[in-house]
Amino acid sequence: MILVRDVFQLQFGKMREALSLLGELRDIERANGYDVTRVLTDLTGPYYTLVMESTFDGLAQYEQGLNFTDEWRAAYARFVPLVLGGHREIFRVVD
Repeated sequence: MILVRDVFQLQFGKMREALSLLGELRDIERANGYDVTRVLTDLTGPYYTLVMESTFDGLAQYEQGLNFTDEWRAAYARFVPLVLGGHREIFRVVD
């Protein structure tokens, strides 16, 4: 099993707006086989950090979930202006 963490550093004060859009994105992604299983926000560390976690049986299943539809692209285009930067972490779950 693998764990994928998409970590976003948001613009100052944009967390609520990002979480609202994230709900829409999650529905679209879930329909395409990419289920965000957990959403985390910062309590300490860099302000306005948003983390989305997903688990997959393997990299092949993860790649299948990267089926970006026009609906997803339109929703994501509204999310991008809220983001300063980010990165992706992919881990193998061993326990």
